[in-house]
Amino acid sequence: MRLLQVMASNKKGGAELFFSRLCRALATAGVQQQAVLRHGADCGVELRRAGIEVRELPFLVSGDPLTRWQLGRLAGRFTPDVVLSWMSRAAAACPRGRFVHVGRLGGYYDLKYFRHCDHLIGNTEDIVRYLVGHGWPADRAHYLPNFVDESPVEPVSRQSLDTPEDAPVILALGRLHSDKAFDVLLDALALLPGVYLWLAGEGPLRDQLRAQSDELGVASRVRFLGWRSDTGALLEAADSLVCPSRIEPLGNVVLEGWVHRRPVVAAASAGPKGLIEQGRSGLVVPLEDAPALAEAIRAVVEDRSLAASLAQGGYDRYRSCFSRGAVVARYLDFFEKVAGTCAALPA
Repeated sequence: MRLLQVMASNKKGGAELFFSRLCRALATAGVQQQAVLRHGADCGVELRRAGIEVRELPFLVSGDPLTRWQLGRLAGRFTPDVVLSWMSRAAAACPRGRFVHVGRLGGYYDLKYFRHCDHLIGNTEDIVRYLVGHGWPADRAHYLPNFVDESPVEPVSRQSLDTPEDAPVILALGRLHSDKAFDVLLDALALLPGVYLWLAGEGPLRDQLRAQSDELGVASRVRFLGWRSDTGALLEAADSLVCPSRIEPLGNVVLEGWVHRRPVVAAASAGPKGLIEQGRSGLVVPLEDAPALAEAIRAVVEDRSLAASLAQGGYDRYRSCFSRGAVVARYLDFFEKVAGTCAALPA
């Protein structure tokens, strides 16, 4: 089976990280691949190191005619059985050809960009419901989840982050954007004396969140870590993971917490709510409810038995449903089923 994977974004978000992770995992499983990236994408180096053939194209705008033509030439030379395009810009740039075109969505995108796809993948069951609800044929909408980096790592030094060894530490990860509701998390932290917060991420609200932490009197217990590539090491040193998001289609951070056996507390946005079994693999609280969020965090901080039970429950759920082996097997089965079917089926 020959697979052409197309990623038109050069950002450092969850989709881009999982794209690289899946490419490398499929290569290990023996899939012959070519990866097409936007010029300057960071993952090109690690993909080449893994022995994956990489090509770079401009992807200037959605439907960019130059990129579309160049991508058509690449596909003509590589002759893939399946083209897997990631998100809307890549899907719109993919021309018709003698291959099955599969679009992958990690969010609730406008389906006009995917109208030339044969099949669509949603990485949550809720996204698949969205696809079908907006007119996409149910037999061509598929749920294939993500997996996260499972490599064992050493914990980061708390001393390096100016944090007492015996302090309860909660970790939050993500872009400093209103969708992530870190403002609600800071309000909750004000109700949790002695608890430290490590906030890893960059974004437009950095200064606003710093000002809020000053106003609330919690600045001495908040560490703004910026963009970090050592998520696993942070989790190994923290006591729990908190995902307060208002909008979170998937919740990769929940999977990160699970694989490192940390209890997870999350707001009831679509992704975490769909992943977490309440009281078994995490605690879910109402959206934008700082007192409820604080109470759940307090529970896992003060009740070690509860924290251990949630951590084990999350790990067990990850291993059974979201591990690298389980997810790669599902992708391979999917490719086997769709390869060779007619391309450009009517949407």
